[in-house]
Amino acid sequence: MAHLGVQLKSIAIVSPKTIFYGIAVIALASWLIIRASQFFKKPTDYPPRTPDVERRGSYFKTPPREPGVWEPMDFKRPTAPPAPNWNVHTSTPKPYRPFRHGPYHITMGLRNMDWDEWIELDSHYLRFHNDKANRIIERGSKCSRTDPAAFDGAVELLEEFCAYLPERYPSLYKRTSVGMDNLLTGEVFNIVERPLIEDPMQMAGRMVQDDLAIMFEKSDGQYYLLAGSILLAGFWKLEDKFGMPLSEIHTSGDVPGFREKLEKGMMNFFRRVQPNGPVQRNNYFIQVDDELAWSSSIGDEDGAEGTVGWFTAEKNKAIKHHYFRSERQTLRRLPRSGGVVFTIRTYFHPITEICEEPYVPGRLASAVRSWGDDVSKYKGKDRYQEVLLEYLDQKHQEQVAAGLEVEKEDEVRSYPF
Repeated sequence: MAHLGVQLKSIAIVSPKTIFYGIAVIALASWLIIRASQFFKKPTDYPPRTPDVERRGSYFKTPPREPGVWEPMDFKRPTAPPAPNWNVHTSTPKPYRPFRHGPYHITMGLRNMDWDEWIELDSHYLRFHNDKANRIIERGSKCSRTDPAAFDGAVELLEEFCAYLPERYPSLYKRTSVGMDNLLTGEVFNIVERPLIEDPMQMAGRMVQDDLAIMFEKSDGQYYLLAGSILLAGFWKLEDKFGMPLSEIHTSGDVPGFREKLEKGMMNFFRRVQPNGPVQRNNYFIQVDDELAWSSSIGDEDGAEGTVGWFTAEKNKAIKHHYFRSERQTLRRLPRSGGVVFTIRTYFHPITEICEEPYVPGRLASAVRSWGDDVSKYKGKDRYQEVLLEYLDQKHQEQVAAGLEVEKEDEVRSYPF
């Protein structure tokens, strides 16, 4: 008891001011710990980073040149390591779900791209390959062609594929002295012989699952679509856009907000993008038929002008006819020709399939409801919204009833998945 009394006496003589500062220090430390934990756990679903195409930073630093004049640059893409555990029969497509809870924002949505991930191949490879090969046979230059002025750029893309694909997918492609061989289909790609056995963009189209387009700058400073292999685009045709400048391609397709929000930034980006600065973006659509190459719901692919559009689609078809169509696009400049290459990889799944994934129905319903009138018209919302939203709401409620913790979504997912 005497010892305890000494302790109490010692505590009693501590000044109130000292106690106050001690409490303050403890409170501050607690606050810092909480803030640090929030920082490391905070959502990763930020709006997609768009390079500041108005700013002359190092990412877009370009030597001065006349419009339409490109001096070949000494740039070599970094060697790609083999894709980990990749198998053409078992590697499933990446689950891109690039939609957000509203509101909907119109942006370019560009993000930096890792060179290793330039081209994505998966277990849908054979279906895509066969569909594309058949489209080339059936439609030829309507969907895959090269302007003579763009021949060198198209061949440069072939050279890039013949270097990259055997590095990244060695179980599917083998590099040869004249190009590469497809070990699955038996195709031999000879990119050295002249004349080439086929149009270079048709050859390139059979190498990857992506659709392809190359834009070239002319003396007016505009970028023109002069080489393309658009075989599985669903809603647009190469023959309608071939030879057009970039701005006209978008305005002719009634892309929402292009003039007001996208055109200036896009033109600046194309002017400044360098071979060492590849980027990527994602988008998505709803489709009410199961046809990958051309969505017949919007009309006959060869229909006359004015007969093709969402206005032809049957309204509120059963949910089993609703498909989720997502695109991953990459953009890079070719160092020798200066052409800007688009790769457009489509991912295509039934709505009923992706809605089995946690959080997807609720987030997609929020995204669709947030579309403005122009975006809704562009995406054909009035043709399917009643059936789609009813289904999404029902699936979301089922997930919540089963224990889905809505507030934790940002902890377990990040854009664009």
